[in-house]
Amino acid sequence: MRVVVATGNAGKVREIREALGGLGWQLEGLNGFPLPEETGSTYEENAALKACSVAMTTRAVALADDSGIEVQALGGEPGVYSARFGGRSSDLERNLYLLERLRNVTDRRAKFVSVIVLAYPDGRIETYRGELTGTLLEGPRGEQGFGYDPLFVPDGETRTLAEMSVAEKRAIGHRGRALEALMAAHEHGAPSAPLPPMR
Repeated sequence: MRVVVATGNAGKVREIREALGGLGWQLEGLNGFPLPEETGSTYEENAALKACSVAMTTRAVALADDSGIEVQALGGEPGVYSARFGGRSSDLERNLYLLERLRNVTDRRAKFVSVIVLAYPDGRIETYRGELTGTLLEGPRGEQGFGYDPLFVPDGETRTLAEMSVAEKRAIGHRGRALEALMAAHEHGAPSAPLPPMR
């Protein structure tokens, strides 16, 4: 099955391709197709916007994810706005902005959330969700990840996500858990339950 991965993030494409390799799908990047603006108020809405738009444009199955970090002391911010937190344009700037917001804050609990939507040209969609809880450091560590990975230590770990290999991160991470749910649903073919149409 041909599946277009609806993201411009090369790190996500690589992670998704490795995670779903066992399905035998032909996973492709966007190849210049534009993505709609993320105007949803939830991860589910934003992922569906991207997946449905790409599915209708390419007439192929499309996979999109929306993910973010929710910081308890900030009332769940930045959440769906994680990729544009504080108007900052790079991972480093967003990490520094988050650290500034958390200066003198002792409660550093946070969780990563990922929602993956698989959209079909005939209007069907599937939704999968994964979460990972942990704490935020007072400074970045590691070179392997992207986004907020250098600040985030998962519960039960001593290393940040950016200090782990792609395989290690996928095994425990929020996106990995959502992809695991997708894999489980498709290991023996498409899910048999009826799926709602795109709206």
